[in-house]
Amino acid sequence: MNDQIQPDGSEHEHGALGDAEYAEFMELAAEEGFEAEDIEGAIEAAGHGPLPVLAVVGRPNVGKSTLVNRIIGRREAVVEDKPGVTRDRVTYDAEWAGRRFKLVDTGGWEQDVLGIDASVAAQAEFAIEAADAVVFVVDAKVGATDTDEAVVRLLRKAGKPVVLCANKVDGLSGEADASYLWSLGLGEPHPVSALHGRGTGDMLDAVLEALPEAPAQTFGVAVGGPRRIALIGRPNVGKSSLLNKVAGEDRVVVNEVAGTTRDPVDELIELGGVTWKFVDTAGIRKRVHLQQGADYYASLRTAAAVEKAEVAVILLDASENISVQDQRIVTMAVEAGRAIVLAFNKWDTLDEERRYYLEREIETELLQVAWAPRVNVSARTGRHMEKLVPAIEAALAGWEARVPTGRLNAFLGELVAAHPHPIRGGKQPRILFGTQAGTKPPRFVLFSSGFIEHGYRRFVERRLREEFGFEGTPIHISVRVREKRGKKK
Repeated sequence: MNDQIQPDGSEHEHGALGDAEYAEFMELAAEEGFEAEDIEGAIEAAGHGPLPVLAVVGRPNVGKSTLVNRIIGRREAVVEDKPGVTRDRVTYDAEWAGRRFKLVDTGGWEQDVLGIDASVAAQAEFAIEAADAVVFVVDAKVGATDTDEAVVRLLRKAGKPVVLCANKVDGLSGEADASYLWSLGLGEPHPVSALHGRGTGDMLDAVLEALPEAPAQTFGVAVGGPRRIALIGRPNVGKSSLLNKVAGEDRVVVNEVAGTTRDPVDELIELGGVTWKFVDTAGIRKRVHLQQGADYYASLRTAAAVEKAEVAVILLDASENISVQDQRIVTMAVEAGRAIVLAFNKWDTLDEERRYYLEREIETELLQVAWAPRVNVSARTGRHMEKLVPAIEAALAGWEARVPTGRLNAFLGELVAAHPHPIRGGKQPRILFGTQAGTKPPRFVLFSSGFIEHGYRRFVERRLREEFGFEGTPIHISVRVREKRGKKK
């Protein structure tokens, strides 16, 4: 669990590699013709964990999505000259001056449902909570409105670094309008034209100063503290009933009406002599942008709860067919990098025929998480509840597992010799060596003599699981190709 902590309690400078292991690894890299800076960059990129998150917030129609397109360098966020076009909370990979970060375009409020003030507050509050820094976009032509003032109060309450973007400044006269935004009390307003790109470079320089090099982990803050378990799934699959059953009492409201739970509910529960923090979440409905009002914000808060959890226990209704929505929820947990346990609820209602067909569905529809521990439970009767904690512990062990570099390379050598990469275009790329750059989840970086196809990467991942376990956790594999010798001067 503490494989990245030295005896004095400090973290290694080389990701998951100790100093001695790192020195040995660099010698191996030099022998294969890799430059030291390429190796260090690849290890850092593969082992950094989550990138810093920058949220772009503001009231409707101030140009948030236009600014996002300008930052990422392509027209990807939908832009239209009317408020409320952006509905989903959309994340993009961005880079400026060699620094990578996640950029979150926000929106999605429905003015007719909750009223503009409550809607802006709910959306901005979620985006700010999940971010490491915030770009607050204000229309410099209009000036600060009452809605802008409401967002400012949220920003002050959150205490996150804020870069104030005065958008729609196309000339010197607009800069005079932007200067009035000093009155918001958020520091210097950066005059920008997101449409034409004017001033965005200076604003992004300020963003880099506000963003941390790497965000603090949002889980496991206190050593020995309770592990965070998020219960997720479609509405009405029995998440709240399961929480009540493991708690031994009615901790949360249960009703046959789907969507009873709206906000994530944290509960400290002792199981097997260990205290766990279970988080009961709102059911994730079909597509976020098709929801309105409270359901929309409930889905956003559920996504935030998954990001903060260590294990996602995905509940599926065993009495119903595995749906596209179930698969979408599984994908969300995998992409978040959480340890995963599949819990098939309402198992007591199944007959032999349904069990047969369910097994076939699992083999085809959930193939992407065939490595996840599975428990068949009944939240109503308490059947097999004792199997839940061992499954969670197994998933956590895989999530935190670490393979020493020497053992990994011995495995890779045997693998490549027995099953070489297919020849493509008269060439046969070969994995030269590799290392595990990080954990939670396990992240590997492989160094090769040429491009490694995705099919072969999946084969390597499958064999890694067969050899080292990694039960219940996604695995991230990145490949760095050796440049031809003599190319660099």
